[in-house]
Amino acid sequence: MTQQTHVFETEVAQLLHLVTHSLYSNADIFVRELVSNASDACDKLRFLGNADDSLFENDSELKIRIDIDKDAKTIKFIDNGIGMNLADAIENLGTIAKSGTKSFLEKLSDAQKQDGNLIGQFGVGFYSGFIVADTITVESRKAGELSSQGVRWVSNGTGEFTTEAIDKAERGTTIILHVKDEHAEYLDRHKIKTLVNKYSDHISLPIQMRKEVWQEEELTEEQKTNGETANGQMVATDEWETINQANALWTRSASEIEDEEYNEFYKNLTYDYDEPLTWSHNRVEGRLQYTQLLYIPKKAPFDLYQREQQRGLKLYVKRVFIMEDAEQLLPMYLRFVKGVIDTADLPLNVSREILQESRDVKAIRDGNARRILTVLASLANSDEAEKQEKFKQFYAEFGNVLKEGLGEDMPNQEKIAKLLRYATSTDDNVVTSFADYKARMKDGQKAIYYLTAENLASAKNSPQLEVFKKKGIEVILMTSHVDNWAMNFIHEFDGTPLQNIAKGAVDLDDLTDETEKEQAKQAEENLKPIVEKLKSVLSGRAKDVKVSNRLVDSPACLVVGEGELSPQMVQMLKQMGQPVPESKPTLEVNPNHPLIQKLETSEQFDDLAQVVFDQAVLADGGQLDDPAGYLKRVNALLLK
Repeated sequence: MTQQTHVFETEVAQLLHLVTHSLYSNADIFVRELVSNASDACDKLRFLGNADDSLFENDSELKIRIDIDKDAKTIKFIDNGIGMNLADAIENLGTIAKSGTKSFLEKLSDAQKQDGNLIGQFGVGFYSGFIVADTITVESRKAGELSSQGVRWVSNGTGEFTTEAIDKAERGTTIILHVKDEHAEYLDRHKIKTLVNKYSDHISLPIQMRKEVWQEEELTEEQKTNGETANGQMVATDEWETINQANALWTRSASEIEDEEYNEFYKNLTYDYDEPLTWSHNRVEGRLQYTQLLYIPKKAPFDLYQREQQRGLKLYVKRVFIMEDAEQLLPMYLRFVKGVIDTADLPLNVSREILQESRDVKAIRDGNARRILTVLASLANSDEAEKQEKFKQFYAEFGNVLKEGLGEDMPNQEKIAKLLRYATSTDDNVVTSFADYKARMKDGQKAIYYLTAENLASAKNSPQLEVFKKKGIEVILMTSHVDNWAMNFIHEFDGTPLQNIAKGAVDLDDLTDETEKEQAKQAEENLKPIVEKLKSVLSGRAKDVKVSNRLVDSPACLVVGEGELSPQMVQMLKQMGQPVPESKPTLEVNPNHPLIQKLETSEQFDDLAQVVFDQAVLADGGQLDDPAGYLKRVNALLLK
């Protein structure tokens, strides 16, 4: 085949422009990326070779080699892994198949563009070679194919690349970086070795470089006579030596691994430029045996709430790489966790379908969930300021996702509930747990009271809070959209009922004196005619109208029945395009409010009743069905 010229797809061209013009802050990452790609290629061959050992072509010792030629100004990354043919080279090196890359590029801020660590996040680390190289040549042959079916791929990192067929005896891929003059420091063997030790020491394959020996120059007899000393230099030999430990970090004992090694492994695994918040390295023994190395990041990814995005842990079986994102190994609400699972109890040919149905996988998933919740509990309950700060940082990033577990993980619901934190009507800071609240409950208080709202300001000013403020009863304020959904699945904490103060009747009898009870009873009796008339006028909007025992300053509020959807939940479902069951709230009116008392003699009773109801909707964070009608009524009443 003669040489052919191809044009990069648009997203690759954008990425290459980013690489060559912006990613200078950490040029070292190209070593990590290309070694990682070589390791993946060997892992794929090892996996496929279990079913067809002819793919090894009598060469089953998988390895990665890095070869530096100072005179030619080249660095070669050589692997004897799965390799590529022409179609693979065009697909893998000319396009970006991974979903979300376009949006990722669009989201990069100018500050982020300066950080090369982000490049590997979307599986495009190969292009990091262009940070230090003006041209990259790739020569590859796919395992099991003829030597005449090799391919050469060449690009200078602009808008095009060329391909041509070559004869290649060795299986695998060789990536040749033609190093720019300004990056000549990477032609130093010690520099590359240091970077391999820093970024890739955990890789279980041997990473090799040519052994160097000291070679002195020969002196002439005259130089010897004059007593001159011979100069010399380190010279590369034809012998190769392994420069990494060549054993997977998670297979080593935790006691012999330094924190720095854990941190570097995490960065290599996730392409995160931050160190992890914390981690857990544990070997589980029992009916199933597996090793778990689980990390909790410091920062939430931008696609955290896109539940369809790829997620999960890296799965190994008997140290053989099986799958990149095994989502079945974690429950959805812990999708932010990163790490590795290595087990001997799954078959090497395991598929995603098998993972979905496997009882062993479910046991591993449950074990991972318990482990993460235990780690979080140890941070949350620690007396150490550093650990408390770590939990606070975790909760700010992932607390709302953790709440999803109330409805998704019933066996661990209690553990999850103990980790949740909220603001309250007496403290704006998100520091109160259910346990803390319970410890502060008033004598005679029967429930843990909470209120869901759109935001903290709306919650603090809610009419439903008024009687609780008057009586000095603390109320938990829940201001996340997920709270409206999650609280449907939990009804008590440590034996104490949880009660939404905007749903159903509020029983404060044990906290109310006899005089207050008698006054409330008399007010309800006096307001009966107005209540009956309100029921008639608002029959199309309100399920019922009652005299309220929870209002102090506001004229009215809306209350939904136990088990019914809150106005916030209804609004959220509508925004999602979901069907919403037909339901009407109950309007509760304050018998002591002048506006309610004025209803009895008002000539505009119907309009005033509608305005009172609309205001209750707005105070509850809802949206009016007829805003124009509301304004018309208000304007008319103002004119009178």
